[in-house]
Amino acid sequence: MKPAPFEYHAPSTVDEVVALLAELGDGAKVLAGGQSLVPMLALRLAVFDHLVDLRRVDELRGIERRNGGLHIGAGTTQAAIEASDVVAATVPLLALATPFIGHFQIRNRGTIGGTLAHADPAAEYPAVALTLDAQLDVDSPRGRRTIPASGFFTGTWTTELADDEVLTGATFPIWDGRSGFAVEELARRHGDFAIAGATVAVELDDQGGVRRCAVGLFGLGSTPERGAAAEEAATGATVAEINADDVGNLAMSTLESVPSDAHGTAQYRTRVGAVMVARAWRRAVEEATRA
Repeated sequence: MKPAPFEYHAPSTVDEVVALLAELGDGAKVLAGGQSLVPMLALRLAVFDHLVDLRRVDELRGIERRNGGLHIGAGTTQAAIEASDVVAATVPLLALATPFIGHFQIRNRGTIGGTLAHADPAAEYPAVALTLDAQLDVDSPRGRRTIPASGFFTGTWTTELADDEVLTGATFPIWDGRSGFAVEELARRHGDFAIAGATVAVELDDQGGVRRCAVGLFGLGSTPERGAAAEEAATGATVAEINADDVGNLAMSTLESVPSDAHGTAQYRTRVGAVMVARAWRRAVEEATRA
């Protein structure tokens, strides 16, 4: 099939993007890398009267330290993030998650902003943003605002973004000290969306106690989730006192609705999710212990 007819717009500044979205209303859709949207348009799973392409907006690209965090422009490609030594050194969880996204051809075009705004619950970047409590920057005719990742994802392919808003960047906190990070997922083939996946960040004190930790889950609901019960149980305990399998089971215990589909029942996904968390926990703790 071919996409339904649409009018194409290629602004060169964020202000032009915002003005177009205000003028065109809900008939317009922002086009970032197009790796998710274009196939949906071709299959006519989505239809829009106008596409606003962000490729010429240079100010949306870039990676820089800013106010104690790492700011990444929404137009920055996944390949640029994968190749960045700055990302690897300051936000390792993001660097670890990137190779799981599709294949290198996808990552050459796909952008971090497109992935976050598309909000696929089985995607890696939304889970990383939620796990690390990233702050997402948004522009609109009403001005700029910042949305915490915890309030950004509202459902499958839906976010807090209004029709006239555009995601311009994301800021990830930098974890210092004895920290470890890991990503684990099960997919039918490498590069496919995850049937179940986990992102884990752990910081230890000098005595081997868990100073703080974060457990993210993806492919296990209509949005990425946090394993809040596991985080609460592990924080303050020593590594020796914590059983990784218990962390996995606790992480899954608070999920309200695990999906069932052709790739697996809810029961199967729950079991796999617990295993993914346990594996990621072990790897993250091992890294933090060596730090």
